[in-house]
Amino acid sequence: MAPQSHIPPAANVLGMFGTVLWCIQLIPQIWQNWRLKETDGVPALMMLMWAFSSVPFGVYAVAQNFNIPLQIQPQILGVLSLITWAQILMYTSKWPTWKAMGSAIGLFIILAVVEAGLIFALRGVYRRGARWPVVAVGSIAACLFILSIVPPYFEIRKRRGRVVGINFVFLALDSLGAVFSLFALVAQEHFDTLGGVIYIGVVILEAGIFILHFIWLFRTRALRKRAKLEGREFDDLPEARQWQWNPVEKTGPNRSALSDVETGITGTDQVIDMSKQSDSELGSRPGSLLKANKGPRVTTRDHGTF
Repeated sequence: MAPQSHIPPAANVLGMFGTVLWCIQLIPQIWQNWRLKETDGVPALMMLMWAFSSVPFGVYAVAQNFNIPLQIQPQILGVLSLITWAQILMYTSKWPTWKAMGSAIGLFIILAVVEAGLIFALRGVYRRGARWPVVAVGSIAACLFILSIVPPYFEIRKRRGRVVGINFVFLALDSLGAVFSLFALVAQEHFDTLGGVIYIGVVILEAGIFILHFIWLFRTRALRKRAKLEGREFDDLPEARQWQWNPVEKTGPNRSALSDVETGITGTDQVIDMSKQSDSELGSRPGSLLKANKGPRVTTRDHGTF
């Protein structure tokens, strides 16, 4: 694929729209992470792969002489991805702030040096007529970039189609940025196949995330309506347990806590050994589950009777 010799104005305008959207795409996600101090459901691998893919993508965009906005895109994406990755290290992995930010800054310096070195190295090779190194770099960029959107699907699978943690404004901006960038490639003199594969792959995979969450909303509409009527959160409903993912195993020391959720024992329900409690103590605890050493197990609720 030969580099572009002339960039039409339409390609620059469309590329500018795509770049602007990709400049701000991760800001809603970064803001949400900071506000909630939580990144559960946002895969660290996704952000790390985006940061790594920005290197070959940036090298390929420069080598192919894309319009300037499209050459800037990968650099901005890499920076924002590293910021989000650092947040995941702080909020999910519980790293100290200095350690998480230091790791992100250190990785940014390494990636910048590698990208600059590849650009200068491949420029001479490209001028001598060798095309395969640039094609190889572009292929790596396409694979990394598209594969980076796969990790969210594993998170979605854990929750039976529910999208947790990922900001939908971020996803929408990212998809729109990919669409405008794709149109910018179409407006150029020669359509770049590898660049097109990257943008099309992004749109398809991110559309899949939207679709899966809409399906989850449809399937849980009755439970969500009931939770709203009762003034409760969806996750607080006992029936919502099947729509949640919990890494706690059903055997071992945490079995009792999990069993309480599965059997609907919540709130002030407790387990008491009658042999170690006096009658007066037992009578003062109406919301208890009495468990005698010898005898049947009796369950009561806050507003129930024995």
